[in-house]
Amino acid sequence: MQEGSDRVGAAQEQARILAHALPFLRRYAGATIVVKYGGHAMGEEALARQFGRDIALLKQVGVNPVVIHGGGPQINAMLKRLAIQSTFIDGLRVTDAAMVEVVEMVLAGTVNKQVAGLINAAGALAVGISGKDGGLIRARKLTRTRRDPESHIERALDLGFVGEPERIDVRVIHALTGAGLIPVIAPVGVGADGATYNINADTAAGAIAAALGATRLLMLTDVPGVLDAEKQTIPELTVAEVEAAIADGRITGGMIPKVETCAAAVQGGVQGAVILDGRVPHAALLELFTEGGVGTLVKR
Repeated sequence: MQEGSDRVGAAQEQARILAHALPFLRRYAGATIVVKYGGHAMGEEALARQFGRDIALLKQVGVNPVVIHGGGPQINAMLKRLAIQSTFIDGLRVTDAAMVEVVEMVLAGTVNKQVAGLINAAGALAVGISGKDGGLIRARKLTRTRRDPESHIERALDLGFVGEPERIDVRVIHALTGAGLIPVIAPVGVGADGATYNINADTAAGAIAAALGATRLLMLTDVPGVLDAEKQTIPELTVAEVEAAIADGRITGGMIPKVETCAAAVQGGVQGAVILDGRVPHAALLELFTEGGVGTLVKR
């Protein structure tokens, strides 16, 4: 008798969850959702497998997910094995010709195929590519300046083969999604001269989401979102509020480039961009299919 009651209770709970999710499933049916999957979020094996299942589920319910991944920890591990020293300027890895070969090998090789494999293992069909494939990401050399504290002269900094997106050609993405496949993209671009450029994964994801006119850009990271003075997650910010919060110092440090990427994506045509904690189980599903979501939504 108890067993039958348990089965009924479980079925009722499943029905309740489905009824709650149904309006959101209908909202995102056919929508393009760009997901930036961070290197640190890949570190936990159980969470990584769960991420693969969640992306596969999105495809199965009629969403078109596009995944852009990072791989900083994996690059660091390989550079350490090869005894190659890294130098960072303003959070960006200075990348010489030898190092960019390692970056491409790790991002477009090992990590890219691992992420695609997670999704394939969950029953979907994912294809790993880099931004060089099909001319997806045309890159230009990233320039940075720094003011000399004594002379107050702005000096250009040479970051080597570090780039930023100049143009996004989404035809290869449309070809893959049109065939029922999930693109998994390594943030490596090609310059007009054929040179390979290492591109920040957040920046690449924002540019690709804007070029696709995505419904959502989900930035899976290692923080729950933008926090207020009481360390509570701020549910929503407009682009104007983001700019004001940066100007008055409420948003600082490593959160600045993330919210700037979200704001630029929204201004470029993305309906909404969300910063959320990729370490939370089913973070992407909770954001899309529950009322209020779990991160900070940046909108127009």
